[in-house]
Formats: sequence, C-alpha cells, structure tokens
Amino acid sequence: MLGALVSSSSSRFFSSSIGKTCSLSRSSIPSFSRLSVRLMADSAFKKIQIKRDDTTFDAYVVGKDDAPGIVVIQEWWGVDFEIKNHAIKISQLEPGFKALIPDLYRGKVGLDTAEAQHLMDGLDWPGAIKDIHASVNWLKANGSKKVGVTGMCMGGALAIASSVLVPEVDAVVGFYGTPSSELADPAQAKAPIQAHFGELDNFVGFSDVTAAKNLEEKLKASGVPHEVHIYSGNGHAFLNRSPEGVSRRKSMGLSDEDEAAVELAWSRFNSWMKHYLV
Repeated sequence: MLGALVSSSSSRFFSSSIGKTCSLSRSSIPSFSRLSVRLMADSAFKKIQIKRDDTTFDAYVVGKDDAPGIVVIQEWWGVDFEIKNHAIKISQLEPGFKALIPDLYRGKVGLDTAEAQHLMDGLDWPGAIKDIHASVNWLKANGSKKVGVTGMCMGGALAIASSVLVPEVDAVVGFYGTPSSELADPAQAKAPIQAHFGELDNFVGFSDVTAAKNLEEKLKASGVPHEVHIYSGNGHAFLNRSPEGVSRRKSMGLSDEDEAAVELAWSRFNSWMKHYLV
C-alpha cells in the first residue's frame, strides 16, 4: 500500500481490499454529529508549523509542555476526529504525555473511502517518514526528553517503519498495520516495538494474523525488545470507539464491539510508553 516505497501491486491490493470492504458515503453520518465531534476535538489542540527541508507542514499538539512526547500518525482518512480523539486520550494517560499529530496530507481529509484511497495513493511516503522525523525532533527541541511514535492502520505501518528509519525514536507502538519490505524491514528495527492486531482483521499481508506473526518473527531477528498482541474476536481498527467511528466501522462490515480489548490495548500501550519514555 505504501506509495512510492511499496510495490504497485501491494498498493493496489490494500486499496482494493479497503474498497471492497467499505461502502461509507458522506450521507451515512449526520452532519451535525460530524461537526460537533470535530469541534470538540479541535478545541483541545495547539496548531503549530514544523519546517523540514524545503517544506512546512501543520501539526497539532496536546498535553503538558515538558511531558514525554508521542508522535501520533493518522489512519488513511487523514487528520480527522478519530486520530485527534486518540491523541487526546494519549495526552491524558498517566503520567501525562505530549501528543503531536503531523498532517501528512497537508490539510486534506477523506470523508469517504474513495477520497481516503485517493489521498493515501498520492502520499509522498519518503516525505511522510521525513515528517515523522521532523516531528520527533520538534518534540525533543520543545521540552520532551524522550519521544515515542504510534499510529493506527496506515499510521501503524509508518510507526513501525520509524523504528527502522528514524534514529531519534525511543519507543514505538503500532496498531493493525505493518510496513512492506520496500518501506522498511522490521528486522532492522532499532527502537523497542509493541504491536496490536485484531484476530478477525482480513487485510491480508498488512494487518491480518499472518502479518502479525511475520512481524513478530522479524522483531525476534532485530533483537529489540518487542511485544505482539492479537485480540480474539476483534477486527481492524478496533480502537475506534467514538459514535462516528463506530458507525464508520459498521459501514465497513466491522461490527465487533469489545470494550475490554480496547481497554487492555490502551493499558499495554501506556505501560510500554511509560517504561521507555518516562
């Protein structure tokens, strides 16, 4: 799926898999709900700009200034309500973190699967890694002594890749996504990695159980501390629990609702990041 860094065949596969599974349209979600959720999330963030090379991108920061930092990488939708919800939650976990979301799509958000696919397919993947690198460096230059990276789906794959490609990363937690070998080889990981997958995830080669087990073998070869967790009875994107996120998952045929698994995943996330960042 990973643009210029991934073979065109794997990109087409991931996109077509999502397309077959999803049927969400803009009209599927009430506009008032979408607006109210977005406004509540937006009010918590400070918008900043980060420069790298010859470009500047927006990023959204929430949390205490001097707290350990965590870069939070978007799903294929873009910087939408759900990734902001996750960043807010991360900032509120004990003992407190400073979460930063880099806008990899430069202000664009997919409101339906066709738009999200178009945005993902057009992403500059080497540039996305550079954005993550610059975000890690910004946090370290602005009060965070240690910085981790996390992400979901597309962002999960990028988070794991950052352990290979961004030397300044101190810890990684990836959710339901693995990088292709063209992007990064997890066997070359340099930072500790914790990864989470749903047992029922059917995105073959990207976030299904086989992909999770393949990742675990790669991480064993890397020698870095690692954990790979598979959640029984859960599908892709099982962390997305906002009302709008639940509706979107159901439109994708993902009807599992396992609050215990969600809480367990967040607890493991918190323990991992506290251990390596605090």
